[in-house]
Amino acid sequence: MKKQLYTGLICLLTACGGNPESSDTPDDMDWHLFRGDAALSGYTDTRLPRNPVLLWTYRSSSRTASSPVVDNGTTYWCDKRGLVRGVDVNGKQVFEYDLQTAVEATPMICDSVLYIGRIDGMMTAISLAGRDTLWTCETMGQIAASPNCVNFDGRQAIVFGSYDNHLYCLDSRDGTVISRFESGYYLNGAVAVRKRHVLFGGCDAWLRIIDCKRGVPTDSLKLEAYIPASPAIMGDYCYLGDYSGNMYELQLEKGEIVRHKKILSSMDGNSAFVSVPAITGETLYFLTDDRYLYSVDRKDGNPNWKFMLRGSAGESSPVICRDRVVVCTKTGIISIVNADSGELEWEYDAGEQITASPAVIKGRLLILTAKGTLLCFGNKPRS
Repeated sequence: MKKQLYTGLICLLTACGGNPESSDTPDDMDWHLFRGDAALSGYTDTRLPRNPVLLWTYRSSSRTASSPVVDNGTTYWCDKRGLVRGVDVNGKQVFEYDLQTAVEATPMICDSVLYIGRIDGMMTAISLAGRDTLWTCETMGQIAASPNCVNFDGRQAIVFGSYDNHLYCLDSRDGTVISRFESGYYLNGAVAVRKRHVLFGGCDAWLRIIDCKRGVPTDSLKLEAYIPASPAIMGDYCYLGDYSGNMYELQLEKGEIVRHKKILSSMDGNSAFVSVPAITGETLYFLTDDRYLYSVDRKDGNPNWKFMLRGSAGESSPVICRDRVVVCTKTGIISIVNADSGELEWEYDAGEQITASPAVIKGRLLILTAKGTLLCFGNKPRS
């Protein structure tokens, strides 16, 4: 995407106030979804160490497309052959479960149960305590993205999309289908949750809002190109990009889109947004395929700054930790950027390709490479 495209950022919608929705991390030792929370906002209140050092490295020597998720300090992911690993806060492997089938999706953890979609179309629930399968639900297409969790009427549901063109909402207890919605094409990205509604983009270029309880659409919006990545939500606002390099803002109310606007236009038609934006109460952060991390004021649409990365970020998405932004590249560079000024504060070369999104817990930054190497950064140990 050409640099001059971003000088033409047009104003966003009405002022976007409110406090950021914090991650699902009551004790700061959990990172249950690949974007930190059910809204996929990419924001956490957890502070990063001011000058992180590499505390340990765990090498699985098995390639993965997963991002890391964390439960009570133990980091979980699945490799492409279907082996789920858990590594504790000291770098010791403490969990292993073999699904014996190909997997590319990132898991989700809820109430000590790990939920993961498989290439063979199965959604599987695994008890972390019992180390056994609780249930499986079969779809007719591969599951490529992380599931999410939604609550309504006192019940907890697991929601995800499949390449059989359906969005599924399952009872978390036994995997029975609560509702199912048929879209126009296969579903590739994770859904974002807002109350009892979920939002997702499809390969048919439609952004849809679905009432999970009933499995019916409450609103939709046709974009200019297909939507490869997930939307991100903060309060009443949703942001997402399409494969032509356009970025959109939607204002939501009771499961409907009350206003929408294209906040960034692609002039050459050859650009694409393949990562998920990150949001605070005042600012939108997103990665472009011209190797820039952008910060944009949500109230007036003006760019605050841009930071040039040392390589393309690909599908990896930025994470905001209060006043700092973490971003990774396919060239293996991990950067921490000041969220207000855009100045580089810290950088590390992992030496391996990174396509996953970071995970952040108290005192730790966790990065998983495509080769299956888990790196843990934290404060320098006291001598």
